[in-house]
Amino acid sequence: MVNSISAQEFLQRAGQLPVLDVRAPKEFTVGHIPQAHSFPIFSDQERATVGTAYKQQGHDPAVLLGLDLFGPKLSAFVRQATQLAPDKELLVHCWRGGMRSGAMAWLLNFSGFKVHLLKGGYKAYRRLMQAQFSKPRRLLLLGGLTGSGKTALLPYLQQHDQQVIDLEKLACHKGSAFGTIGMPPQPSTEQFENLLGMKLLRLHEQQPLWLEDESTTIGKVMLPHAFFAQMQQAPAIVVEVPQKLRIQKLAEEYCRTDKAVLEAAILKIRKRLGGLATKEALEAIARGDMEKMVRIALVYYDKAYRHDLAKRTHVLPLALPGLDPEENARHLLQFAQQHQLI
Repeated sequence: MVNSISAQEFLQRAGQLPVLDVRAPKEFTVGHIPQAHSFPIFSDQERATVGTAYKQQGHDPAVLLGLDLFGPKLSAFVRQATQLAPDKELLVHCWRGGMRSGAMAWLLNFSGFKVHLLKGGYKAYRRLMQAQFSKPRRLLLLGGLTGSGKTALLPYLQQHDQQVIDLEKLACHKGSAFGTIGMPPQPSTEQFENLLGMKLLRLHEQQPLWLEDESTTIGKVMLPHAFFAQMQQAPAIVVEVPQKLRIQKLAEEYCRTDKAVLEAAILKIRKRLGGLATKEALEAIARGDMEKMVRIALVYYDKAYRHDLAKRTHVLPLALPGLDPEENARHLLQFAQQHQLI
């Protein structure tokens, strides 16, 4: 049996059933539903060949070519689907809910599977994700200079039943020239939007949502425009931690990092540091003086953050004595309650 379902129902079922994305591998890499398995009807080259045939020869010759490519793979598709869905029920989609997903649904239905098709395909899913970014939300930003321990606070806020999204975790980047250190490769902007949209879809719009204060880009990933616009208007609680503790914290993190990686990070900001500061930072790395390197880098990052912070209209500073995330989370929540933010 084959039935077409909406994007919202599709995602509800995706928690229990396998999702087969039958688009080409390149399409999947750019962006996909997080739970999906890449299950391409055509390789990237085959898809390009069929597309060229459609443009040059028209619909019917392109369909026949597609069938020639699809036919020899039928039994392999059924075997792979059986491995992924031994209970013989699954979800299938392509780009627009057209011929590719229709062909796969026909094959699997013929082979005894119960198939749920995504109406409108991945395009409909993307519309649902985009809609999440413009919905009005009660955002609360957590700001502070580099090394203030903002990210470490987020899980403790969650322990106090607060809604939280770790944007840097989704983007696989810590938001500076050093941001890739210890992180997996970044997703595409489209896939970041998918991950963020899925998080937002599951949260309550009327309850406060804590986020770290970020610029419009996190590494190579761009925040959705509508969502970033809301962030710009949201109140920001800026935690203030003694500089000495910030330097010690960052130095401890970077002392375990390959020196060549640190040197590359410094060279990324050499124009902003200036020639002398860059030279001194590289020399500090070479002799293992991480505190000196961090102190030099923070001159640039602190200045840049204060410049961006000055553009905000609703900033609330909160001095913290140390870097204990559990204790600081309690201080933060008390402060937010005093200012009627939560």
